[in-house]
Amino acid sequence: MKAEQFIYQEKANAEDYSLQKFSFVPDLILVFASGNMLTNTVLVNMLKEEYPDSILTGCSTSGEICGITVSDNTFTTTGVKFEKTKIAYQAADIKDFENSQEAGKHISEAFEKEGLKHVFVLSEGLNVNGTELVKGFRLNLPAGVNVTGGLAGDGANFAQTYIVTNSGKVKGDIIAAIGFYGEDIKIGYGSLGGWDSFGVERSVTKSEANVLYEIDNTPALSIYKSFLGDQAKDLPASGLLFPLSMRTEADAEPVVRTILAVDEEKQSLTFAGDIPEGSYIKLMKANIDRLITGAEDAAKVSVNPLSGNLPELAILISCVGRKLVLNQMVEEEVEAVQDVVGEQAKLTGFYSYGEIAPFLEGAKCELHNQTMTITTFQEV
Repeated sequence: MKAEQFIYQEKANAEDYSLQKFSFVPDLILVFASGNMLTNTVLVNMLKEEYPDSILTGCSTSGEICGITVSDNTFTTTGVKFEKTKIAYQAADIKDFENSQEAGKHISEAFEKEGLKHVFVLSEGLNVNGTELVKGFRLNLPAGVNVTGGLAGDGANFAQTYIVTNSGKVKGDIIAAIGFYGEDIKIGYGSLGGWDSFGVERSVTKSEANVLYEIDNTPALSIYKSFLGDQAKDLPASGLLFPLSMRTEADAEPVVRTILAVDEEKQSLTFAGDIPEGSYIKLMKANIDRLITGAEDAAKVSVNPLSGNLPELAILISCVGRKLVLNQMVEEEVEAVQDVVGEQAKLTGFYSYGEIAPFLEGAKCELHNQTMTITTFQEV
């Protein structure tokens, strides 16, 4: 496997951009960029024109990861050439389906199953129900084939996210996925957080899918605003600093949920994934040391399946809430990952509105928030 990366800074005029070419023709080109840089489309157009036979995909972000650098308002490209591994692309428009589960089911059905090893997915980040999307993928993938990936970001604006399609278009409402095939590719993954729960555990008494209406029979938005105090005026962005820990059953592994939108009229909160009625929720707050340790531990989990070898490529998807909390220290979590996966690995990725991965090897795939989720690749 070969991998090369380039990073582009925003320029005033489209004609000021020139394409930095890879030293090989990539099988896969990953693009992670700010919404402004993507909707300009000039660089996407150049990539598709120069590499018409390469599979191209990517998304808008809440921060771009390239090597150990975290940046905003940039356009990053990672070209990957596989020696033995075959890849395939599938996509769907959410608007063409009744719900997110049906969209995920459609994509997973479209992949040729023979030899399929892993699926990596990028989804728009605001209109998708990530929990249902993951359920749809799980319905049709063979046993042992897992899904990792994430939801596109839009800084802390929560206004519009974009996906880069293989045809070279930049569109909203798209879910894109890459299938990896063959016995010569080793793929690992890890997803951990590092947030602390606090306060009283409460019950979800009224919800529908990913919309929370009542907590302990009280309007959800009013309770959440009472948690946030003065920071409530900055919702939904301030909600990134205080996610919820959720258990669907008393002995279930908790998952983290982050707010995507608020509805003042209905006094409701919309999350990236489901908040089932009867669930137990607690407020969470950041612990900077634990966030960085969580990234390091996710990296350790992600290299376990590589049979003692180190990866050649690692895709890092970390939640925008972590970036807001870590602030000037944000690159420390990326450096913690590199310390584990090694300097030979090309690191690419982005800050997201949701992360997709199993907690651990062998567990079922879940939607997460507020985690560092890492997918590692090595050809043998």
